[in-house]
Amino acid sequence: MNRQQTIAQSASLSGVGVHSGEPATLTIRPAPEGAGVRFVRADVTDRDAVIPALVTMVTTTELGTNMSNAAGISVATVEHFLAACSGLGVDNIIAELDGPELPILDGSSRPFVDLLTQAGVKEQGAARRVLKILKPVKVRHGAKFARLSPGEGFEMRVVIDFTTKAIGRQEIRFVMTPGAFAHDVAWARTFGFADQAEELHAMGKGLGASMDNTIVVEGDAILNPGGLQAGDEFVRHKLLDVIGDLFLAGGQIEGLYEGEQPGHALNNQLLRAVFADATSFAWT
Repeated sequence: MNRQQTIAQSASLSGVGVHSGEPATLTIRPAPEGAGVRFVRADVTDRDAVIPALVTMVTTTELGTNMSNAAGISVATVEHFLAACSGLGVDNIIAELDGPELPILDGSSRPFVDLLTQAGVKEQGAARRVLKILKPVKVRHGAKFARLSPGEGFEMRVVIDFTTKAIGRQEIRFVMTPGAFAHDVAWARTFGFADQAEELHAMGKGLGASMDNTIVVEGDAILNPGGLQAGDEFVRHKLLDVIGDLFLAGGQIEGLYEGEQPGHALNNQLLRAVFADATSFAWT
């Protein structure tokens, strides 16, 4: 039987938020069966500081997936951590944070994979809840679209298309199997464009970004001295984001995801569209 999993012990890491630039320590703790992923703002004591990792809690999707609870307590840029939880099959976990945004670290999910591995993934007694897609559901914004369709296991196809020759058109197909996320996806770093830095800073965004945590593209060139870890690192990171965003369903997914130039907003709209039609899914 496919059983739920948590972690065996607590573990921590620290860093700065890519947008806020503020330091934060993330401490992960075991959680009971059926708890799901729960963020807790340890620096908040006067209000409800628990934020369940669910699509209904997402409030903004600009430059990241950000959530708030009914008390107005928020947590930002959750997708890289959630992707690691999904990829390693961690269903139940408490993610305690002493700041407003998860640390960006190296811009990928690899440090979170290492953290979960350090804590140890532990099987629990209850069966895992899986969101089984029963019929195709699609959302579109211009040329961009995202779709979930029935399928065996969890398969993803992601396409990105940028005018810069540094990226161009890239496509990846991926099947979530044990070990595949850590090997093929987790290490892919986030990316940004040098000519947008000033505008982002004026918006109070990107204050913690640097070439230590972001692939920086200028024109048709990549500015990072070490270059890319793989020629398709860009689309692999988009795939990473998809995995993190879709874990906000509240469990693993059984079906096929297809995305043409997807982003956090489309992924969130897609999950909401699935849940808006009770005939499109079943929990198994």
